[in-house]
Amino acid sequence: MPDTPPDDLAVALTYYSPYVSGLTNMARDIAEGLAARGRRVTVVTSHFDSGLPWEEEINGVRVLRAPVLARVGRGVISPQLVALARRTLSRARVASLQLPMLEAGAIAAGLRTPLVSTYHCDVTLPPGLINDVQRVVVDGSNRLAMRRSAAVAVTSEDYARHSRMWRWIAPAVQVVPPPCPAPPPGQPTYRETDGPHIGFLGRIVREKGLEHLVRGFRALPDPDARLLIGGDFTHVAGGSVIAQVRAAIDGDPRVRLLGFVPEERLGEFYASLDVFTLPSVNAFEAFGIVQAVAMLAGVPVLSSDIPGVRQPVMQTGFGTLVPPADEAAITRGLQELYTNPPDREVGSDRARRAFSVANVLDTYEVLLDKAAPPHAP
Repeated sequence: MPDTPPDDLAVALTYYSPYVSGLTNMARDIAEGLAARGRRVTVVTSHFDSGLPWEEEINGVRVLRAPVLARVGRGVISPQLVALARRTLSRARVASLQLPMLEAGAIAAGLRTPLVSTYHCDVTLPPGLINDVQRVVVDGSNRLAMRRSAAVAVTSEDYARHSRMWRWIAPAVQVVPPPCPAPPPGQPTYRETDGPHIGFLGRIVREKGLEHLVRGFRALPDPDARLLIGGDFTHVAGGSVIAQVRAAIDGDPRVRLLGFVPEERLGEFYASLDVFTLPSVNAFEAFGIVQAVAMLAGVPVLSSDIPGVRQPVMQTGFGTLVPPADEAAITRGLQELYTNPPDREVGSDRARRAFSVANVLDTYEVLLDKAAPPHAP
């Protein structure tokens, strides 16, 4: 039997589909998009959920999962992940690491395969000795990986320049925005009244600033207004802040906690909204893919004016920016976007030109081909 041809791309990251986050969604969409274009792609990740198989193929992408020994905050400890990743990445034409990643430095050390790293965001954790140690260790590991990378892709230079890792990103920086697939059309089944419907979709975690969004929304006087909060709060790495969000809601009957919104209902969710929100409060969020998806669905966005997160609104003009954690500004912004909405057709068209999957995959293929060694004759 002839030898199996090498992968065109082998990717290592801590969490992969079906886990849901901006980082994992971006990695998934690029991997599956390249596989659909005929590239051989393998992903190495952690076996974070015992119900998942150790190996499977998902939409043309081979996925290998390594055992998890323990969990620390948002991350996992998986010694076998390093060995599995090094073995798999060493056989590929190009290797990719999705950072931040605790094991990145150990995987990259001595790796002869050309390496393209994607740096998504800084690790941001609450104060405390254990968290401080974890942050220092992960940063050090990321620095080692970036030093060995032929290219370091970032979703926006705006975020990268404000990152504490900019010194190590800058020598090989390449801007590659995340691919943002438009949700399918849907009926507004989540809509309850004729009043303004405000939406959020994402993990229910501290950095999203949801308590501020809730209090900003509750200052709206309209009894027919609704705040639809979609997102998992039961299986979140590092834990959710659902208790704090419920405290901020304080029994307001206009707020709906929807839980996880399945992919097949995303079109219905966005079709039900007048305004989408991303009220992030710190630089853990580097772009916010979900807000670009909302724009593609024709929904204007209220977003925090912080590096990276502000880019979709700045690039398209399809929304408004507010200072992070400024609840009065959130209230004013919601009122303005509802009463004087920007042109939805123009806004969604600008979003398509900026964030289409095809354009992003074209850019990523050029990056990989430039890093790859020439084919042997």
